[in-house]
Amino acid sequence: MLKFGFGIGIINIFLWLFFIAAWIYSFVLFVKLAHRGIRALDIYIGRNRMD
Repeated sequence: MLKFGFGIGIINIFLWLFFIAAWIYSFVLFVKLAHRGIRALDIYIGRNRMD
């Protein structure tokens, strides 16, 4: 009889690493998007304040 417990454990570790990496990548993209949005809002406020 074969035991697959070790193989399933390795697959779980790789899945966790993949999800952690995807979460970090998504967080970095969100921070970049938020930074862009803040800059765009600053430009918009600056242009409309001079009117």
